[in-house]
Amino acid sequence: MIARLIFLAVPDDKSLQTEHIWKKECTPLMVQQPGCLTHQFMRNQQNPGEFISLSFWASMGAIEKYGDSEARKEIQNYTRDLLGASHVEVKTYEVIG
Repeated sequence: MIARLIFLAVPDDKSLQTEHIWKKECTPLMVQQPGCLTHQFMRNQQNPGEFISLSFWASMGAIEKYGDSEARKEIQNYTRDLLGASHVEVKTYEVIG
């Protein structure tokens, strides 16, 4: 199993909009992807403009297929264009315990 984390920073005035869009648009797209086992979206309590998207995937191959999908392009459009994300960083981790 692979954990995929997206670290996302948006302007503070876009914090509520980010939360709404991620819950209503991005999460449903992501969890429909083959191999996506679960997804959570978290907000930093000290800095409301910082978020983490945490998803668990069946395999790296499933993540790679998602990476080429229209769903990923749509999510990227939300985060970078609509929300004006100033920082987006994606990391993957193998779950070992």
